[in-house]
Amino acid sequence: MMDYVDLVFLIMGISALSSVLFTFLTVKTKDLMYAVVFSSVQSVAYALIYFLLLAPDIVLVYVAVSVGIYPLIVILLVKKVGRYEVVT
Repeated sequence: MMDYVDLVFLIMGISALSSVLFTFLTVKTKDLMYAVVFSSVQSVAYALIYFLLLAPDIVLVYVAVSVGIYPLIVILLVKKVGRYEVVT
């Protein structure tokens, strides 16, 4: 039977693995808008880990910056430079 601590560590492990996956997808994609979305999902995974580590003050700031402000700025920049990465 799984107790509370084991469940917390399981969720943290799944969140850490998914953050690695989404970081890889962010780096490998050629569509910059998808890269912004993948980066935001990776940030949510990190925020979940911080939440499970009982750091709510860090979670509040991290979510506001990494899921709110940062993607907004990057989306505005992508609109200026073009959506797709061109490899020469």
